[in-house]
Amino acid sequence: MKIATWNVNGVRAREAQLQEFIAAEQPDVLCLQEIKATIDQLPMWLCEIEGYSCYWHGAKGYSGVALHVRQATVAAEPDFEHPPFDYENRIVTARLRGFTVASIYVPNGGKDFKAKMGFLEALDAFAASHHEARQPLILCGDMNVALTDRDVHPKERKPNVIGQRPDERALMERIISRGLVDVHRRLEPDNDNLFTWWAPWRNMKARNIGWRLDLILASESIAERTTSCVVLREFGSSDHGPVVATFDLQGA
Repeated sequence: MKIATWNVNGVRAREAQLQEFIAAEQPDVLCLQEIKATIDQLPMWLCEIEGYSCYWHGAKGYSGVALHVRQATVAAEPDFEHPPFDYENRIVTARLRGFTVASIYVPNGGKDFKAKMGFLEALDAFAASHHEARQPLILCGDMNVALTDRDVHPKERKPNVIGQRPDERALMERIISRGLVDVHRRLEPDNDNLFTWWAPWRNMKARNIGWRLDLILASESIAERTTSCVVLREFGSSDHGPVVATFDLQGA
């Protein structure tokens, strides 16, 4: 099973690129963030992507997430839901065969840091409830926290800046401790150049001077079946690169 997550930073601006991405990667599950659009603002092909059960959840010009499940993989229409802490259209979940997947866009925190921490606290409770119930979980999306200094280029490391603060990192560590695994970092534990977001100036993306903010966190029973995870830095014009993970879930 191939699961992809991508902060598109405005889906209407990335419409052709999204079509190209789906055709090339054919993900079984596609999570999008920062779509910045209501469903009535999307062209018909986006509302009903051929071969996918589609769920769009956004507001005009701000935030928003989407979750799409390939019908050849999961024939029945998934139950798309929102946890009670769905703040500013920032999370949608779907129950698939044997696990729940979520597309998540954590608040940046620059305008309202308290709201960001509140969202992360609620996400922790959500992850804890699944762990306690032994219900496997995959959390995908833009977490807006660099987990460690290794996840930030040395030129971008700034003590106590939002996104690198100790309290944010501690809360993310607590979320991950709920039986979850950062699948990309498990595969590349010593990669000091593993980033998914680059500031849109001074050729930061081309120079790979960035932060790793986009994660796929999976329950151990799923994470142990990860066969690959890559960030497609050179694809598209968003300031985030798509992250694509593949899992061998046959017989799981």
